[in-house]
Amino acid sequence: MNRFSKKKHFIGVDISKAVLDLALLSEGDCNSFTELRTANSIVGFTGIEEWVRKQGVELKDCAFCMEHTGTYGLLFYAWLAQTGVLFCVESGLHIKRSLGMTRGKNDAVDARRISDYLFTHRGKLKPFEMPSPLLVKIKQLLTYREQMVRIRTSLKNSLKSHKQYRAISGLDNIVAQINEQVDRQDQIIKDVKQQITDIIDSDEELQQNYRLISSVKGIGAIIGAFMLVSTNNFTSFENGRKYACYAGIAPFEFSSGTSIRGKTRTSKFGNKTIKTLLNNGANSAIRYDKQIKKYYERKRGEGKEHKVVVNAVCCKLVNRIFAVIKRQTPYVEVYEQNFIN
Repeated sequence: MNRFSKKKHFIGVDISKAVLDLALLSEGDCNSFTELRTANSIVGFTGIEEWVRKQGVELKDCAFCMEHTGTYGLLFYAWLAQTGVLFCVESGLHIKRSLGMTRGKNDAVDARRISDYLFTHRGKLKPFEMPSPLLVKIKQLLTYREQMVRIRTSLKNSLKSHKQYRAISGLDNIVAQINEQVDRQDQIIKDVKQQITDIIDSDEELQQNYRLISSVKGIGAIIGAFMLVSTNNFTSFENGRKYACYAGIAPFEFSSGTSIRGKTRTSKFGNKTIKTLLNNGANSAIRYDKQIKKYYERKRGEGKEHKVVVNAVCCKLVNRIFAVIKRQTPYVEVYEQNFIN
């Protein structure tokens, strides 16, 4: 029997940066929710134990479910794992689609929906595996790098503006200072990338999978690191299709009966960071991968929009990545062998 099926009490958690919204649903009363809002901190987590006891329930008899929320949920996941509580982390898109049309939208409502999802699908869910300490470090470095890149972009935009007014104001020192700050950000970003690479190289399994996914043209160092982190070193997703859904690049049919035939479309949900990175990787693959370039040109010739074809290339890259991980063989070697045959 699935471990979640053995539980009698189901808690959905909506996670934000500062707070957690929880909704408790018990097997004997599926239409009644008990709710709690608490801080997203160790002190707040302790309050969860007290809240559960007040309902006449033991924490060990509960199962928890959350949506993927990036770094916001890491501390809570660690607390749950340390406490020995059974929990899962699911795609927000998957939860939304499984529940169908719902009314209302706020954090408390979301928590109820998640607990309903947990109860309804308890026989199919898999426990969440905590990422290794190395992956947690990489995740934090990637988040820091992303922040530094945004600061650099802001500085560069500011630089353009000040260059326009320099001829009138004569304040050359402002431009010089901004240039110095941009150079400083460049060095920070470079150093963070090196730290990420050093961590990956320190672990044989991470290094092996990183080498494999980097063999796919279009997948650079940062995309590769994000893939390792977002898949928990390829243990959280069974195949490329499921990961594509998580990233928000999987196309879904839009149709009804025989009269409505809309275009297939991707979801607005998904991990926006990895979606952006994969789009960058797809554009790189279109330039440097002959097979992908031919595919792009053929689809454009058929009248497909640029962004539609780029999204399809993103899906191809994800499928290639999962294929090389499954085979434990670099993509180039497989491709060359197939080409020869």
